[in-house]
Parts: sequence; structure tokens; C-alpha cells
Amino acid sequence: MKPQVSLVITDLDNTLWDWVRIWCASFGAMLDELVASSGVARETLEREIQAVFQRNGTSEYAFLIQELPSLQAQHPGEDLTVVYASAVDAFREARRAVLELYPTVHDTLVQLGQMGCPVVAYTESMWFYTWYRFSKLGLDGLLTTVYSPPDHATPPDLERRYHDDHYVLHQTTRRHTPPGELKPNPDILLRIVHESGADPQRTVYVGDSLLKDILMAKDACVLDVHAKHGTAQDTEAYEVLRRMTHWSTQDVEREKTIIAEDSIRPTFVLDRCFGQLLDTFQFVAPDS
Repeated sequence: MKPQVSLVITDLDNTLWDWVRIWCASFGAMLDELVASSGVARETLEREIQAVFQRNGTSEYAFLIQELPSLQAQHPGEDLTVVYASAVDAFREARRAVLELYPTVHDTLVQLGQMGCPVVAYTESMWFYTWYRFSKLGLDGLLTTVYSPPDHATPPDLERRYHDDHYVLHQTTRRHTPPGELKPNPDILLRIVHESGADPQRTVYVGDSLLKDILMAKDACVLDVHAKHGTAQDTEAYEVLRRMTHWSTQDVEREKTIIAEDSIRPTFVLDRCFGQLLDTFQFVAPDS
């Protein structure tokens, strides 16, 4: 008998789409153009970029170019997004070229909706960046709720392109996770289950990270599913992310150790695609 499930909670990055590839392609295109346009050494820019990422606690930061000391020194008082508009354009063009869902994701979400089984997202990516991918990939309404951290602060002398009212979803509900609370804290996952009115024993959590996702699901006593199809830790792109990451050295080394030791063993594995969920569980409405 297949386990019966009345709630799916899913990670987003490298579970529904290849976030590492998206990040690496867009970041790399921007950095290449900054090096060519500014004449600043790549090593210098990388060092300054990592400092900005770590200061803001994210490897996605909309005001990155404006906060690079080498560029500020070359163009005091100027709008660096105008001076380096070609780098901004390179970032956006590269992002558009690779932003897509993994195969079977869209159709699987549609089928889960038709079965009456709600799908909730839980991501550590901040809302502004999650909103962009969510809206561009046509997911609004296919998931009932998205849980994400609140956005980083906007620098006092800068502003986003649009007012906050622009960055909304029309059918999917947006909720924030507590500031500073991160995976693999099982309390957040249990809160999501509780707020969804679901039974933990009939809840599935899907994620690509053994350390953050599978360990958390096990500690929360929900059904854990490893999205192995989205694992990126052994790719060249992931090495670029590790080099530039806002994570601490201890976090990076801990992840490497856990992956190398294979100390976390998932209960269920999606080794080909997200759509394998449909073959693994019996999905029902919450009141069934």
C-alpha cells in the first residue's frame, strides 16, 4: 500500500527548478561584464562581492553593484546601475535564458491540485527573489502558500524599481518565516503543518538538501523525500557558489562532511524527476 498523503510541503530551489544553475549563469555573466567594463581585477571584485553577500546574509542581493568599493571609488556620486547597465543587462539576459522548471514539475503540481491535495512551499530564499521566479514560472495558484524569510533591508539612499505592491502573488498566499530561523529547524516545518491543519503523519516534505531538508523532515516526524534529481553539490556551478557564498566556512565544511559520509539516509528518493511523487504516494484531500 502506498502511504496516504494529504499535504505536500516542498522546497523550491533545486527541487522545482535549478537554482544553482540560474544563480551561476546570471552571476557569472554580470561579473564577466563588470570585469571587462571596469578594469578591476576579477579577484578584487570577487572578494568585495563575497563581503557584501556575507554582510547582507544572502547570495542574492539586488543592490550588489552599488555597494562594491572598487566601483564606488571609480565613480564617486554616480548611479552605478547606469554606469554598469551592461552588467545588469547581462545578468537579466542570462537569467531569462536558464529560468525554467524541472521536467514534470508543472504537470505534477496540476495533478496534485486536481486530487485535492494542497501543496505548500518552504524556502530560505528571500521573498523578492522567490516572487520573481514564482511569477515568471507560472506557479501562482498551483501552490496554496509560500513560506519565505522577509526581504533584506533596502539601503537608505536606494530603492527598488517598483513599489512593494508590485511584488505580490494573486492566488498563492505569502507568509514569512521567523527572522533568523533557518533549516534544518524542525519547529518551522511543524508550524507550517499546524497552520495548514494537516496531520504530520500524512504530510510529505520534499527537498534536495540532505542536511537542511531531509534532516529537518526526519526531526519533524513527517515523511521525508529527497529530491535527488536537483542535487547540485558536485557540479562546477556549485563550486562557484561555495567560493562566493554568504555561508560561514563552518557551514560549507559541515555540508561537505555530511555529503561525503552519507550519514543522512532519506526514506524516499526522487532520483529521476519530481513527478515520481505520483508513483510513490496516494494523494487525497485533507478531509478524506
